[in-house]
Amino acid sequence: QVQLVEAGGGLVQAGGSLRLSCAASGRTFSRYTMGWFRQVPGKEREFVAAISPSAGNTYYANSVKGRFTISRDNAKNTLYLQMNSLKAEDTAVYYCAAAHLLIATMPQEYDNWGQGTQVTVSS
Repeated sequence: QVQLVEAGGGLVQAGGSLRLSCAASGRTFSRYTMGWFRQVPGKEREFVAAISPSAGNTYYANSVKGRFTISRDNAKNTLYLQMNSLKAEDTAVYYCAAAHLLIATMPQEYDNWGQGTQVTVSS
């Protein structure tokens, strides 16, 4: 089990940037595939990005490719999501999650979740 705590959300104007972080507890962070998801009220949780345990592979939703960058620092047990060129449609609660699978892009593949952080992009 790993416990996850997100930070860095907030209100930003369209075109701006935010950097989310996700602090993980425990000594096994480096063994997990890590992912970012987002959710708006009334909609299903949506995949945003994922990164393999060694950070050698990254995966992105088409809607964020070229604007968002996922990264991790295994020495600091921390996951990041750099979000640039933000759009109003990026407004959502963003969650980080941990999975034992090497490739995981669906919510049901993830075992541990943070509590979420709100990102609001004003147009």
